[in-house]
Amino acid sequence: MSNELIKLLDRADAMPAAALLRARTYDLLRLKPGDTVVDVGCGAGLAVAELADRNVTAVGMDVSEEMITVARRRRPQADFRIGDAYRLPLHDREVAGYRADKVFHELADPAKALAEAVRVLTPGGRIVLIGQDWDTIVIDSDQPALTRIIVHARADLTTNPRAARAYRNLLLDAGFREVEVEAHVGVFTGETMLAMLTGLAQAAHSAGVITREECDAWTGEQARRAEEDRLFLALPLFVASATK
Repeated sequence: MSNELIKLLDRADAMPAAALLRARTYDLLRLKPGDTVVDVGCGAGLAVAELADRNVTAVGMDVSEEMITVARRRRPQADFRIGDAYRLPLHDREVAGYRADKVFHELADPAKALAEAVRVLTPGGRIVLIGQDWDTIVIDSDQPALTRIIVHARADLTTNPRAARAYRNLLLDAGFREVEVEAHVGVFTGETMLAMLTGLAQAAHSAGVITREECDAWTGEQARRAEEDRLFLALPLFVASATK
């Protein structure tokens, strides 16, 4: 994972709307002081630190050794472990809360990951999943047809691009109860997410879906929009919560 990507994630996490959404996920976990929660796909560990501020024991898990290294460097007092969603280094019924933020779209077998969540959760434990729907990203552009091609091409390169819209049924199939889903929309209008838009077009070009000329024209338009405060990106985000 590049330093530029880490910087982009940091900038996105620092946005007020992102902080509010994270706080909402913590509330949905319904943790009590002293409870233990695992944050799967913890990245640089921001959620682990914020959960610890709520007087709970937070354990950060990530499959990326690089991200765990970054997390440990930033927060040496916290508990970060290398582990993927299919095989968590936790005992049966060890945690009262399970949180996964923008993880399930990377999983080919979400049902297997949820079976692992059931294993590590205590009876009555809570699970919260957060993720975007990669197939319905909204971008304002003078080239709507090309934009549609780019969005769908990028979705096709994602392991499980529509996982978030399936959260409810996945949780029900895994045996969870009290399943609820909320829809949130992240709206971005400045330069912060220009790198993401550029990445979408570059991915579509690398996949052979659009030409270099189309890629350059589209990214050039988005760069101009960002300079003129006319960029508009909306990400549909789904937050699902349930009880074991």
